Amino acid sequence: MLEPITLSVGQSYHLRRGKDRIIYAGMPSEEAYSIVQLKNAAMTNAMMWNLFFSKRQRNITIDEINIDVENVTPEEIRLRVA
Repeated sequence: MLEPITLSVGQSYHLRRGKDRIIYAGMPSEEAYSIVQLKNAAMTNAMMWNLFFSKRQRNITIDEINIDVENVTPEEIRLRVA
């Protein structure tokens, strides 16, 4: 099993070589959290967008990478990337 990754609001994580970066964007409400998906971060045509998930949703997929969300608070998120 992979080590957990903890991201505070604004911190980023590179999912894998050739894949996107994610940034934890906090919780816009008590029942939802947001992750920013950043594509082409090193290029001049970089794009990013917010993804919103229910706090109860523990398995998500971003850029074809499976992610298990272990814990989420307004300040940080702890997850495992498969």
